[in-house]
Amino acid sequence: MKAVLEKLNQDITSSFLFRKFELSAFDAPFHFHPEFELTHIKKGEGQRYVGTQVEDFEADDLVFLGSNLPHCWISKPVPENQTVEATVVQFKRDFLGEGFLELPEMQKIKDLFTYSNAGLKISGKGKIEILTEMELLEEKDEYPKLLSLMKILGILASSNELVPIDRSFSSLKHSNNETIRFQRVFAYLIEHYREEITLKKIAEVAHLSPTSFCRYFKTITGKTFLEIINEYRIQYACQLLKKNELSVSQIAFESGFNDVPYFNKLFKKMKGVSPLGY
Repeated sequence: MKAVLEKLNQDITSSFLFRKFELSAFDAPFHFHPEFELTHIKKGEGQRYVGTQVEDFEADDLVFLGSNLPHCWISKPVPENQTVEATVVQFKRDFLGEGFLELPEMQKIKDLFTYSNAGLKISGKGKIEILTEMELLEEKDEYPKLLSLMKILGILASSNELVPIDRSFSSLKHSNNETIRFQRVFAYLIEHYREEITLKKIAEVAHLSPTSFCRYFKTITGKTFLEIINEYRIQYACQLLKKNELSVSQIAFESGFNDVPYFNKLFKKMKGVSPLGY
């Protein structure tokens, strides 16, 4: 899996994109684009990757992602006759025209755009209001649609119920070369974390020496390479445990651990309970 720069084909009759998806699976690659993105998962569950972070998602997951923030949703398999569904709104920073954000009335929205570099999980009363407006976007004509989007941004800008997803990414100095390196590394991890990944191999992916890679990785994440790999594996194990279909040892091996006692010890350390108690 490679981090893909997604080029969005925008309708020339609209200043933003509104799309609804009904699919057999969410399996798009780890990707990024200059547009800001508001995504609502209407149906489905699985794992959401934003920057360096992985979290479980389920129906009604709502997040707002900043420009060029790498992300993807990987859904759990569903029966052949079922689907997963999502609603997505995407727009560029200057979708209202150059200079519009410089108006004094837009200061809160400018601050929101900066805050969204970390990715924002939305909850509470604001979430309910935003979902109502998103449903109306499909039904309204062009001008009312634009007003609805502005209302959504106003709700986000005034909300105190936004939870940053990955502060480490938002603190990066986003030179083009470093952003590309970051995306390349984490796209590879997302695809291969359940396999054995040697330091030599991941350093090659980053185009660095092993020593330089360790220093680079700790700088951008605040954690070691092994700590991030273990977080991905334990989060995946949690999903398998919820299904209650496999034994603990089977889940350990399926998640990428070759040592079951180590898996049990690490799981309890990270989650506060044993795998059986989860």
